[in-house]
Amino acid sequence: MTLRLPATAVGIGLRRPHLAELAALPDPPVDFFELAPENWIGVGGAPGRLLAALLERRPVALHGLSLSLAGPDPLDRELLARSREFADRHRAALHSDHLAATSVEGQLYELLPVPFAEATVRHAAARIAAAQDCLGRRIAVENISYYLGLGGELSELEFLRAVLEEADCELLLDLNNVHVNAANHGYDPYAFIAGLPAERIAGYHLAGHFREGAGLLIDTHGAPVPEPVWTLFAWTVARVGPRPTVIERDFNLPPPATLFAEAARARSILLEAEAAPSAESAGA
Repeated sequence: MTLRLPATAVGIGLRRPHLAELAALPDPPVDFFELAPENWIGVGGAPGRLLAALLERRPVALHGLSLSLAGPDPLDRELLARSREFADRHRAALHSDHLAATSVEGQLYELLPVPFAEATVRHAAARIAAAQDCLGRRIAVENISYYLGLGGELSELEFLRAVLEEADCELLLDLNNVHVNAANHGYDPYAFIAGLPAERIAGYHLAGHFREGAGLLIDTHGAPVPEPVWTLFAWTVARVGPRPTVIERDFNLPPPATLFAEAARARSILLEAEAAPSAESAGA
């Protein structure tokens, strides 16, 4: 049986260096954990036991890195089968991956953009639909950060909307990525989010970035959530409504207590929005 997360649930990304400390907590102050299944499938021994014990106490959301949903290589059916088994065993509450190319004749270990074109929409949507069939559940695709556009007749927003509609999938909305792309490519992040289909947004990601020189933002997921991203998050939640939210930190890992504090701030924003009607429901 798959679990469902409350709209105001807040989680953190589970990273291996934190596993023992988190597993030792009788009552971790977050509602769920998010992890990349590729990093945990087949893990046994002490880490496997600690993971199993931790996920007995908190639900898990899976956030994949390697499906290459918009890439040219054939879908990795073995990974999909193993991911489904892992998701079923742990009753994963959400399964997501990136709207990107991550393999070209082998894994690149990068999230590469693709052309914002009608042909790419059809290609990616067909792959997402096939992946959903293999996984036995809907996928939420994440909007990625990118630094060089590859052309195409669509805008980023038009491309994302078209893929969501064609594939009939959900969106994991990364607010940091929206902020980074808007700054680097010169568009309004608020107008971008206002143009998204709110009913397809399954969750939010919050993370930090690095500023290179005077203008370029680099998406590192290696810093605290900055104030502009918090502001964008609060506006989005007020407009769209609460959704399960994850604090992501991939590098420069702080102590779990630091992530718990960010999670608490996110939860307060979600709860405040839950107590008030959203702008979407009010017809704004």
